[in-house]
Amino acid sequence: MEESSTIEQVYRGTFVHSTPQTPLLILEDALLGVNTHGTIAFIGEGKHVKRLSQDFKFSLSDVKQMAQHEFFMPGMVDTHIHAPQYSYAGTALDLPLLQWLNKYTFPVEAHFADLKFAQQIYNQVVKRTLRNGTTTACYFATIHTDASLLLGQIANDLGQRALVGKVCMDRNDSAKTYKETSQESQEETLRFIKELLEKKYPRVSPVVTPRFALSCTEPLLGQLGAIAKNNNIHIQSHISETVDEVNVVKELFPDSKSYTDVYNKHNLLTDKTVMAHGCYLSDEELTLFRQTGASLAHCPNSNVSLCSGLLDVRNVLKHKVKIGLGTDVAGGYSASILDAARRALETSKVLTIQNPGYKTLTFEEVFRLATLGGSQALSLDKQTGNFEVGKDFDALRVNVAAPGGPIDLIKDEHPKVLLEKFLNLGDDRNIVEVFVAGKKVVPFTEKTQE
Repeated sequence: MEESSTIEQVYRGTFVHSTPQTPLLILEDALLGVNTHGTIAFIGEGKHVKRLSQDFKFSLSDVKQMAQHEFFMPGMVDTHIHAPQYSYAGTALDLPLLQWLNKYTFPVEAHFADLKFAQQIYNQVVKRTLRNGTTTACYFATIHTDASLLLGQIANDLGQRALVGKVCMDRNDSAKTYKETSQESQEETLRFIKELLEKKYPRVSPVVTPRFALSCTEPLLGQLGAIAKNNNIHIQSHISETVDEVNVVKELFPDSKSYTDVYNKHNLLTDKTVMAHGCYLSDEELTLFRQTGASLAHCPNSNVSLCSGLLDVRNVLKHKVKIGLGTDVAGGYSASILDAARRALETSKVLTIQNPGYKTLTFEEVFRLATLGGSQALSLDKQTGNFEVGKDFDALRVNVAAPGGPIDLIKDEHPKVLLEKFLNLGDDRNIVEVFVAGKKVVPFTEKTQE
């Protein structure tokens, strides 16, 4: 085996992850090796350490033993976050979506023509999400190409796996200073894709980003669908977030059968498409998602904070549609996928209160949404999402008993209890190390602190 002489890290202890069949798998006293490419070379049992060390040519003294209250879990995936809106996260939660965009969002996003301002905010949001355990993020930027390229550079420099989208909008009557012409949007999207790909960042890719059907004319939607197809790249947008939005889409696109049909007609529903929200999708629309391979980003904090709606995740899963979690900063006030996981459980419980026969999501299912589900939603599950040989080692080292942390342990607990406590009570103090493709990206080095 060529890889056998290139083992760089070996960890022994508890690993928790998901598979498509099982929401939670716990591997106790496991041994995991990472090679110099940052991929998982082997997973075995701790008791076989001697044989594994001979097979994979590592020294027993290289094995890093994890403590009793520690475990490794896959890095978390944020399938929908607006990087520029981080500048006002935690405020401005008093209006419904369409008024919220006009009063708060568009004026703030217009500032990102200023690269110095963009540098400051984008540095902060990438660092914050990494500290919170987000190893992969799917970002909306703004309509500004150079600032969007800067976000890609910052994600690359700090080591985060990222999809970055330059926002496209050629229709915006409410904020005339914040829109493009159709031609500008098309040309700048092509420039953004070309320049980002030329950088050859190993884990940062462009994503075609029509803001949503309301802010794009039909010709632009068609052009963006063609650009995504010709370049074989990801697509992201919003869908069916609020009742008002769905109604306006009906008025603007009278020839389309549904909101989903608008995107589908313009080749924007593919197996590399992720659509945020989807609170009001019909079963027929979910079937179209399933047929095209498109996925949903569930953003429960935002859905409640802006009084948008409640997504029935159980119904999405029933339709076999790929789904992950999104923070949707700043409609969602927290930049942590742990928060998204908690709100996803709460939303599911609200649906159960409304309908006692409803099958509430389990914490194990939500754990899968935060990790493997997110990687599936972004069509990155061949590279990341769980601990399988050949996948990149994107991982969090969690210490549930971290000194000064938010969790008090009463006695020695089983790993499943430790995971549940972390998901419900934990925060960045418990996330002691973050790895992306085998590289330790948190704690930050002196270079990344600057």
